[in-house]
Formats: sequence, C-alpha cells, structure tokens
Amino acid sequence: MADTVLYDLAEGLATITLNRPDAMNALNIDTKVALRDALLQAAEDPAVRAVLLTGSGQRAFCVGQDLKEHIGLLAADRDGSGEGSTMSTVTLHYNPIVTAIAGMPKPVVAAVNGVAAGAGAGFAFAADYRIIADTASFNTSFAGVALTADSGVSWTLQRLIGYGRAADLLLFPRGIDAQEALDLGIAHRVVPADELAAEAAAVARRLAEGPTAAYAALKESLAFAAGHTLTESLAMEDELQRRAGASEDHAIAVNAFVNKEKPRFTGR
Repeated sequence: MADTVLYDLAEGLATITLNRPDAMNALNIDTKVALRDALLQAAEDPAVRAVLLTGSGQRAFCVGQDLKEHIGLLAADRDGSGEGSTMSTVTLHYNPIVTAIAGMPKPVVAAVNGVAAGAGAGFAFAADYRIIADTASFNTSFAGVALTADSGVSWTLQRLIGYGRAADLLLFPRGIDAQEALDLGIAHRVVPADELAAEAAAVARRLAEGPTAAYAALKESLAFAAGHTLTESLAMEDELQRRAGASEDHAIAVNAFVNKEKPRFTGR
C-alpha cells in the first residue's frame, strides 16, 4: 500500500486514511490506485466487518483531483484518450472506488474531517453513514472547472437531497458548511472537530460488531429498491430475508433475545 493511503485493520474495523495532508488529500494517480486497492482489499477480506474512510490533517477530507498533476496530463494528452490521461481516471479509478464503497458487503462510515470537494465529496456521498466535523464543508466543484459530475455524484447526491437541490449544487457549485450539510441530509451527524476521530471510530466499531451479512443485505435492498418497482423490491426483500434468516447471526440474535443476553455476532 502506498503511503499516500494508510490501511489499518483492528478488531474487524478497517480504517482507510487518505494521507496527503499537505496537498489537502488531493487525488494524484498513486493515491487513486492505492485507495482503490485498499477498498477492494477491505471488501474481499472476511476479517473486515466495517470500514472507516477519512482524511489526514485538519483541513481536508479530500479536495478531489490533484490539479497540478491534472495540468501535466492535459498537456500530454489533449483528447483525454490515453491510458494515463485525466479522463481515463474515471474508468480506471473513480468508478471502481465508488463501486467498492457503495457495493461493499459491509458498512462504510465516512469521517469527513475538512473540505470534501469534487471526487472527494463523491466518495463521502457513496458511504453508508457520514459523520462530519463542525469545521467540514462540501463542494461539488465540477462545473467550476468546466467538467460534469463523476465519482457517482449524479446518482448519490439526488438520492440524498432530491433532484432539484442536487441540480442547484451542481450547476452553481459553492461551499456547503457543516450545519447546511446536516439540514440538507448530506450529513448524518455533526460533531466538534476535536471529537470527530473518536466519535466516528465508535460508530464504525459498533457496526463492526454487528450482523455483517444483514448489513450487506440491507445495502443491497436499498440499492435495488432505488431503481425498481414496489413489486420487484418486495421480491428482492423476500430473497434477501430468506438468506438472512439462514445466517448464523440470526440464530445468535434469537437465542440471545430468548435468554435476555446481548448477542455476540460473528458476521456470518
């Protein structure tokens, strides 16, 4: 793993940290590759039961594309078709990263410690739960540099806040402070900046101790229902509930309830 992304696994919780604080955790190629690979590693590792995604430093979660690198790539490949071009990064990096976050068969918590802009905002939007510092902010930023949305923002943002508000923030990008993010429904919780790391870790650890397979089914059912009819969604719920009902964790939960004990889930 490149040192631009840190990966730590402890007691079922994989903490993935973007680690370019001097560059506000901007996404150069090395960072994008390392983040993609870290997320895929977490998704595939049965020892991982929840993921905490954050940024290092106090200024930024992630400000999106590294524009200094971007300038060089544009000069080298004006049509954006080359393997190393800035446009190919959507296919090679951003799409796999967002797919890994949203499709992760375990919960993903984003601890937004500062500015989340462009693709950085997209990564946070793709997470299942967002805890943000009271000093944090969001900015879609794409139109400001004459680009369209990527990193899943066209899909995630309107599902978080509705089409009209999403269109407003994409057409007229601006900073969205922590209180507005909470009011809009982008953030689930706002905490003092100096408490963010502890609060986010506590939430993520609670999820890591929970029924992982049931969480995966919940994520799958929500994603499916977003694009299907009620009848189709009911059928999917039936299928997923049968699977959950056959899990080891369901048996553990039922036995614990009968015996008035706290369940100790295995994630299976």
